[in-house]
Amino acid sequence: MEKGFYSVNIAGLDTQLPFVEVTDGVTVAFLNLHGKPNLTEHCALKLAELAKCCDVILTAESKGLQLGHCVARNLGHEFYAVARKAAKQYMRDGIFVTVKSMTTEKQQTLFLSAEDASLLAGKNVAIIDDVISTGDSLAALEELTSRAGGIVVEKLFVLAEGNAADRPDIKYLAKIPLF
Repeated sequence: MEKGFYSVNIAGLDTQLPFVEVTDGVTVAFLNLHGKPNLTEHCALKLAELAKCCDVILTAESKGLQLGHCVARNLGHEFYAVARKAAKQYMRDGIFVTVKSMTTEKQQTLFLSAEDASLLAGKNVAIIDDVISTGDSLAALEELTSRAGGIVVEKLFVLAEGNAADRPDIKYLAKIPLF
């Protein structure tokens, strides 16, 4: 391990992740897909291979946005659904779930517009995100899918962090430890 970075091979692509302290005593190797089109495209292609049985992708903003977009494109999907971190004016008739994830300081609420919820209704859904650690964000996305009438058929991540890598209900491209 280099000072300040963690080296990880993500499905055949060597990547350096900077160490970031997220809370007192908890440091993570931070995956940031923003502004990294080659890494995002590589991960999306590999995740799309695992999501072939789904009808629609559900992801959370913000780091999941470009990943979900690329996976949906690779699968030939015309649409994908996004759980937003703030309700917008057009989301008044949507659904929401409150969650506390490890990388946020306080509880947050994930919102799904009525339009996006309708994309999930009666469909096989693949939840796609960048990292799973505690599983709290995943649980919120599963709850949104259930409330929308969708069926979660895949839970796919670029990285599984810490004990999350031991979960039998998820798939991921690489695992990383907590520090």
